[in-house]
Amino acid sequence: MSGNPKKPRLAFLDSVRGLCVVSMVLYHCAYDLVHLKGIPVSWLHETPGYAWQQSICWTFLLLSGFCWQLSSRHLKRGILLVGLEALISLVTFWVMPSQLILFGVLSLLGLSTLLMIPLHRLFQKVPPLLGLLLSALLFFLFRDVSGGYLGFEGLTLFPLPKALYQSILLAPLGFPPAGFYSADYFPLIPWFFLFAVRYFLWSLLSRREAAKRFLTHGLPPLSFVGRHSLLIYLLHQPVLLGLFLLIS
Repeated sequence: MSGNPKKPRLAFLDSVRGLCVVSMVLYHCAYDLVHLKGIPVSWLHETPGYAWQQSICWTFLLLSGFCWQLSSRHLKRGILLVGLEALISLVTFWVMPSQLILFGVLSLLGLSTLLMIPLHRLFQKVPPLLGLLLSALLFFLFRDVSGGYLGFEGLTLFPLPKALYQSILLAPLGFPPAGFYSADYFPLIPWFFLFAVRYFLWSLLSRREAAKRFLTHGLPPLSFVGRHSLLIYLLHQPVLLGLFLLIS
């Protein structure tokens, strides 16, 4: 029997994801040393540490948007990611409430994956370059929406109505109420727009055979890590905590 030829795996994306996973594990190792072992690492909560943390988040989200059109089980994957985030929230609530995670990166990836299902046909009608530029503009415009205003990294452009920040039900969208806390908070606004940036970028690159050939090359060790990124994400913190307990 003959079937459709198997699409070549884009090893470059796996390698970038793998590099991001390694960076994430190292960052959380440093974070645990500060918050669990009391080792002073002052720069971790200053600009260098913030830039490191943001580089990990941006890369994961950009890769997820990039890969949306390369996969097909969007409903299953979206529900899985949202379910795993709910499990993480329950575990952190009972085991480590000071590090409670609500509406973290997994829920963002899951909700973005699900949201893109009805938006896909609409986005296909948008010229890719225009969609990319608009998505980037919206991301920068709404970057600090959880702080109560439009702006980017402290640059206030326009304050938003306080009525938006009165209910926990609006926290997943990007409007957390007073007193809301999450150790890993990634609402749909603005982060879905970053997800959309790579969606449109793939629409541009997929038309260029040279770009597609380039993306098939990667570094095998990093590609291996990248292919198992979700499992590593779920297990790395319990493993780190166990190691630190053994060291103690």
